[in-house]
Amino acid sequence: MADLPFPGFDSLPLPILLAPMASGATTPPLVSAVSDAGGLGCLGCAMHAPDAMDRDVAEIRRLTARPFAVNLFVLDELQTPDAEVVTAAWKLLRPIREKFGLSAAAPPPTKFGESFAAQFERLVTLRPPIVSFTFGILNQGQMDALHKAGCYVIGTVTSVAEARAWESLGADAICAQGSEAGGHRGTFLHDWTTVMTGTMALVPQIVDAVRLPVIAAGGITDGRGVAAALALGAVAAQLGTAFLRSTECGASRTWKDALGRAGDGDTRVTRVFSGRHMRGLDSELRRALEPFADTLPGYPVQLALTAEIRAAAAKAGNAEYISAGSGQAVALAREESAATIMTRLAQELTAAGKRANWARN
Repeated sequence: MADLPFPGFDSLPLPILLAPMASGATTPPLVSAVSDAGGLGCLGCAMHAPDAMDRDVAEIRRLTARPFAVNLFVLDELQTPDAEVVTAAWKLLRPIREKFGLSAAAPPPTKFGESFAAQFERLVTLRPPIVSFTFGILNQGQMDALHKAGCYVIGTVTSVAEARAWESLGADAICAQGSEAGGHRGTFLHDWTTVMTGTMALVPQIVDAVRLPVIAAGGITDGRGVAAALALGAVAAQLGTAFLRSTECGASRTWKDALGRAGDGDTRVTRVFSGRHMRGLDSELRRALEPFADTLPGYPVQLALTAEIRAAAAKAGNAEYISAGSGQAVALAREESAATIMTRLAQELTAAGKRANWARN
């Protein structure tokens, strides 16, 4: 049975979106559980080959009849990186590779990521009801193709200028991502250092600047945060870290346990894991590579170079050498089923609304 068109955020019983976390964190069971609980599940496909997109979208459709979203990173076609930069970065990683029994003599990988053009083509074929994009902006032909396929399009932004760019292109909604957000942010018009605006300051500015529905993201991990986002004029809030410890999340046991030990000041922003700035838990790997951060290759090359180390560390239970992406409110995340998390969020949202003399209905 074909998906029904998405009528908009007023149709959601709960104004809560699952953030499209990559690295296998947003599994079909997690996406479907959030949607079934009245929110909007979103599958992060940035690292998916087209066949993997087919598989996971089919599984989501098997598990739920509710609306869901699929997210991609907007990237230029992968270019051959500078060989000297790759060689220097690989050399830096040799002692760390040896620490985990990985060959120091092995050559660096030659494949660094998936083709966005191929991913986008498959996305149009799959026709999910909602699609969202991070890292960049589409061209007009791509936007037209998605609308022709019946997709509702969300653009991720970190500034008013980026929000206006997506609105001009014909997007259906904006996701305003504050600097508290875990993982990578969606900056595409600016140097990242100039758009570290927090969610509480960013959302009302974007709400006032565009005519589209605005989703608040970044540092929102409980129902109080959702209520605050709605009070700022957002139609919904997007939560990622709140679900990283969930039963259905595909994050490694090492990653989940590290999040459970984290406190309020334990995250850092760095590009050493992937070549693009992201927020995650501080670690030995970050501290070892940070002095060389400006010399490392960009995304997704550095992500590919560190992949074996991060996988080996996760398998060994060593959280000091993984990239444990998480937002600033990580200490509020709990290890529960997604359904339980959604129930708790709804209760917290209602309680916060009552304290503010406000109710959704």
